[in-house]
Amino acid sequence: METAKEDQSPNPRQLTDAEKKTQRERSQLMLSRAYVMQQMQSSTNERYTESLRQALSELDRKIGQLDGRR
Repeated sequence: METAKEDQSPNPRQLTDAEKKTQRERSQLMLSRAYVMQQMQSSTNERYTESLRQALSELDRKIGQLDGRR
């Protein structure tokens, strides 16, 4: 029992509330990005595809901003 506790590495430092918020925002943006990519792959309408490209560009910009905060 005690060896199992010893084998576990100690918790890394706790994240601040701001870091947790940034992680949640990034996760949400990445999920949105994956959805947009899937929609682009299955789209046959060029206007819709262009709209998705713009959305993808905006998501990438926002993700880049979050990554720049670190």
